[in-house]
Amino acid sequence: MIDVRRAADRYEGGDPAAGITTRHAFSFGSFYDPDNIRFGPVLACNEEMLRPGSGFEEHAHSHTEIVTWVVEGELTHKDSAGGHSGQVRPGDVQHFGAGSGARHVERNDGPERLRFVQTWLAPLVAGGEPSYTLVRDLADDTAYEIPAAGAVLRVRRPGAGERIPVPAAERVYLHVVRGDLRIDGEELGPGDSARITRESGLEITAGSPGELLIWELL
Repeated sequence: MIDVRRAADRYEGGDPAAGITTRHAFSFGSFYDPDNIRFGPVLACNEEMLRPGSGFEEHAHSHTEIVTWVVEGELTHKDSAGGHSGQVRPGDVQHFGAGSGARHVERNDGPERLRFVQTWLAPLVAGGEPSYTLVRDLADDTAYEIPAAGAVLRVRRPGAGERIPVPAAERVYLHVVRGDLRIDGEELGPGDSARITRESGLEITAGSPGELLIWELL
């Protein structure tokens, strides 16, 4: 089964007056849809835009694996999981495991607009110690594994006309960052996503140069 969700149907959130614009793919905060709470371990896939000087001040998380992919700009991250502090740039993958409880800050301290995609996943087992990983310049089609959530992330950057096989996993979650793609007769553009369950032999065809997040899920 392939369930395509359009960018235009995302829930609007954030705090525009404070320079934060968020588009939610799943129920989040006050935006509640009982039929759209999660997909496998995926609890959230948020598109965030922060103007210079804005951000999320220190706040708490628990029992969540948080993976951030920066599209443009530079994200400043600080956390209580070992006191990590630094900048996350386009091409980097940041993984913050909240464990039984941790706090962090996410800000745009740069001069340009910041745009990033953040995915939240439920761990297979709740609790544990917080953790932090930052992978610089993740290469195309390199697998970043998150064993705690039974998930694997691959970032694909196809050229026009290129075909990409869809992993034959129990579940696959696709998020289009940029470009125009086609899968099983459906056209997908930036911000669109597809939730794929128990399918095999699928291919993605790029209509233009693009960037795509592919999650393999239990």
